[in-house]
Amino acid sequence: MTIQDAQHQVDQWIKLHGVRYFNELTNTALLTEEVGEVARIMARRYGEQSEKESDKTKDLGEEMADVLFVLICLANQTGIDLTHAFQKNMKKKSTRDKDRHHENPKLK
Repeated sequence: MTIQDAQHQVDQWIKLHGVRYFNELTNTALLTEEVGEVARIMARRYGEQSEKESDKTKDLGEEMADVLFVLICLANQTGIDLTHAFQKNMKKKSTRDKDRHHENPKLK
């Protein structure tokens, strides 16, 4: 599946099951909430916080997919072509940061 395919699939799902997109501010709040769920798992499973029994069954991939879904909703409703935006971002990183990490003594 391409990013463009994912954007189309989310749009079709919204039209078929979601009635309409939530407004952009609501979706931004939902995105923040979903990122928080990913952060909770990361802090407890891979970080120094202890993991509660109820959190041990949480599926990190599913939570990341929730983040992606809401991000795609925001892209669709604001007219962002995520494929183009991602390619542009990778080009910027490849130009601006091509030597940055190799020269970082903290990463050696």
